[in-house]
Amino acid sequence: MRINIVTIFPAFFDGPLGLSIPARAAARGLVEYRLVDLRQYTHDRHRTVDDYQFGGGAGMVMKPEPFFEAVDDLKPEGPVVLLSARGRRFGHDDAVRLSLASELTLLCGHYKDVDERVAAGLATEELSLGDFVLSGGEYAALAVTDAVVRLLPGALGTHEAAAGDSFYDVGLLSPPSYTRPAEYRGLAVPEVLLSGHRARVAAWRQEAAERLTRERRPDLWEEYRRRQGEAPTA
Repeated sequence: MRINIVTIFPAFFDGPLGLSIPARAAARGLVEYRLVDLRQYTHDRHRTVDDYQFGGGAGMVMKPEPFFEAVDDLKPEGPVVLLSARGRRFGHDDAVRLSLASELTLLCGHYKDVDERVAAGLATEELSLGDFVLSGGEYAALAVTDAVVRLLPGALGTHEAAAGDSFYDVGLLSPPSYTRPAEYRGLAVPEVLLSGHRARVAAWRQEAAERLTRERRPDLWEEYRRRQGEAPTA
């Protein structure tokens, strides 16, 4: 898979993509990262990527030309995603869908906004991490990249390493995890996890996952019940 990241801060990604799972996936030939400096597609001596917005108002807007010219050079195949606070909320299903593409292009906005013509005439979709505003699309692009790359076959040690994560497959939050020591500062590991009884451990984890989802994410809980064919909670 190839992931193109179009940004005015390519150095932002050097550290994170050189560590942990993203780095191992690249070393194994599972993914190639291509960082594109948007300022290389400007045509003035100041390498200007932003301007005042038509109609007035505070804040600068990123110009359309550098984005279009950068993507023209890339000639990407597959999704072209603009990271935007106006976008549809990114979720696990999106990570799965994008991980199946041979190429993914992420457009990082900055400043007040990105010219709408980038969204309407260049991006195939807009995605957001949630109902909050970041300083730039770089943070969101990094999160999307990590979520996608860890799903590539071979990126993790085993399929089971991902299968137990929150949101995977059935859509529940993951159950709590414990490791040694069995007791620390008066806090003990649940006895069932020390029993060695696989069926009991599996039942405990399922119950814990359902309980946490019901308490913390009622929206996910209702969707889970719907998938199980149960009536919604009144």
